[in-house]
Amino acid sequence: MKLINSIGPNPHVVRMFAAEKGIDLPKQDIDLLKGENRQPPYNTINVTGTTPALVLDNGQVICEITTISEYLEEKHPTPALIGSTPEERAETRMWTRRIDLGVLEPLTNGFRATEGRALFEPRIKLVSKEAGQELKGLAQDKLAWLDGQLGAKQYICGDRFTLADILLFCFIAFAKQVGQDLPADAKNLRAWFERVGQRPSVKA
Repeated sequence: MKLINSIGPNPHVVRMFAAEKGIDLPKQDIDLLKGENRQPPYNTINVTGTTPALVLDNGQVICEITTISEYLEEKHPTPALIGSTPEERAETRMWTRRIDLGVLEPLTNGFRATEGRALFEPRIKLVSKEAGQELKGLAQDKLAWLDGQLGAKQYICGDRFTLADILLFCFIAFAKQVGQDLPADAKNLRAWFERVGQRPSVKA
């Protein structure tokens, strides 16, 4: 296998997931800032032009970070980062979906339309700057809601460290770099972020 890698939170999710499992993924880096992901040969490998992409030994290419993570979990089931029972897997997927739609989408689209506009405007269609600010506000609202849901739990799924934690951590780490910090009163999420940040896999 080979991971086509770049800067950004999406590849970080896969690298961290693989590191938690002890999987050594050879990497091929492409330059996102120069737009290599939107040009041949990469956009013929991954038609969406997004990163990362996992190239299997048989030449098949798997894209989308949750799908890549699911594949790695099936090939390397321990330690279980999605779940070892149908109930655990359902819980992880439920929270992963909530985080993806409620936090990650407005967070990233808000960034692209505002601070990241100069980079992304020539490449993809964006909402207005005003709408971008509103999207960032939606992400903040959902993070505040998530803080309440987290409560005193160690991780998103209770005592289990899962893909949901990895997904949220990588995107919050990115958001902090582009002016979207956690809500000031989100004490549970801040403690969770520090706790996850101590895991060696975050450096992957």
